[in-house]
Amino acid sequence: MRRVDWRGLASFNELGEKQALAALYECCSSRIWALRVATARPYADEAALLARADDVLAELTDTDLAEALDGHPRIGDRPDNPSSTREQSGVAGADPAVLAELRELNRAYEDRFGQVYLVFANGRPAAQLLAILKDRMGNDPDTERRVMRGELAKINRSRLLRMLAPAGRFANDDADPAAAGTASSDAAEVDA
Repeated sequence: MRRVDWRGLASFNELGEKQALAALYECCSSRIWALRVATARPYADEAALLARADDVLAELTDTDLAEALDGHPRIGDRPDNPSSTREQSGVAGADPAVLAELRELNRAYEDRFGQVYLVFANGRPAAQLLAILKDRMGNDPDTERRVMRGELAKINRSRLLRMLAPAGRFANDDADPAAAGTASSDAAEVDA
C-alpha cells in the first residue's frame, strides 16, 4: 500500500489490523511477535513501540524464535528480501575466500547451535561478519542464545524505525535508522 500522507507512528497506529500485521511481519518473521506488537497499538511514541517490540521478543518461545530466524538468510547467501539485501550489502563483492569461509562456518554454527547465524550486519563487510562469527563459535549454547536475541532485537529496532520513516528519509540505504535518529512526521510515500 502506498500512502502519500504517511506521518510515521501516527499513521502506523491508524493502520488496519491486517496492514499493521503485514508491516510488522516485514520487520520480524514471527507471527506472534507481529500480533502482540500490533495489538498493543496505539503507541504514544516510538520509544514505547520499541520497548514493546523488545518485551515481546524477550517472551518468544523457542518455536517463535525459530520462526523469526526463518526470515533471515545466511550471511553470505543471496538475500531473499529487501531488508536483508540492504543489511547484507557489505557482503556483496567480498573476497571469494572470505565468502567460502563464511559458508563453511555458517554450517558449523548451525550444527553447533541449531539455528542460523544471526548478526546485525547493517552493511558491515564480510570479513568483519566472519570475525564476529568466529568469536561467537566459542560461546556456550545459553550465551549464544542471549547474543542471538540481542542481535535480533537490533535488527527489529532498525527495521521498525525504517518502517516508520517517510520514504526517502535515508538517502543511503545502508544507513542505520537507529543511528540517524527517529522518524520524522514529514508527509511522504511509504510502502506499508
